Amino acid sequence: MVALVKATADDHALAARLAGETGQVLVQLREQLIEQGAAPAAIKDAGDLAAHRFIMETLNAERPDDAVLSEEGVEQVGPALQQRLAAERTWIVDPLDGTREFGEYPRVDWAVHIALVVDGSPVAGAVSLPAEELTLGTDPAPVLPEVEDGAKPRVIVSRTRRPPAAQRLAGELDAEYIEMGSAGAKAMAVVRGTADIYAHSGGQFEWDSCAPVAVAEAAGLHCSRLDGSPLVYNNADPYLPDLLICRREWAERCLAILNH
Repeated sequence: MVALVKATADDHALAARLAGETGQVLVQLREQLIEQGAAPAAIKDAGDLAAHRFIMETLNAERPDDAVLSEEGVEQVGPALQQRLAAERTWIVDPLDGTREFGEYPRVDWAVHIALVVDGSPVAGAVSLPAEELTLGTDPAPVLPEVEDGAKPRVIVSRTRRPPAAQRLAGELDAEYIEMGSAGAKAMAVVRGTADIYAHSGGQFEWDSCAPVAVAEAAGLHCSRLDGSPLVYNNADPYLPDLLICRREWAERCLAILNH
């Protein structure tokens, strides 16, 4: 989908800076809470709230005319919903993707998602992996690593759940499984070359995939729904239950398997 209004260099820079700075807030908060002996549930709740507040304060200050859809925000209904849908530019953010992993120190597979959407498409974005001190953004875009010829594809899944789509692909492709936590960490594993295919089915929301898709597309990966249709963002209902992110050399075969 081609956006009518492109992002500016400042938008790309803001997405990367905000993702990275939010990550620093979360790392420092987690360290403080662990020193205080806080329980994992308390660490997760505190992280969600602190990250959301930091992001909202920053966007309100630096992009006051833009709309925001955040996982941790108040559900938007009535005039607030209509204002978001009518906005030319909407930031879709997940302040803390992988709250369970965040609460399970020293796990690193959690992320911060920041994306700017115009006309349904993510035009700028960044995913921060704070525990690894790494932020991947749309400008400059990540460079995909080369893969070894003839190597088995690697399908990435959750530690506790293997979605039917991923199981079907792994079986048909004789693929290896890689287990990881948050959606952002999974998508960035494909960007970083430690996995080849991320297929999710069974339920997600726009904030789970928007920033990862922005970064993955900028890196040259295939991104779509499982049926091959485009991923469209900033809808009235933010439920977006499935996606496929993979290296382009696997896209045609993956879609054929999933839609046979």
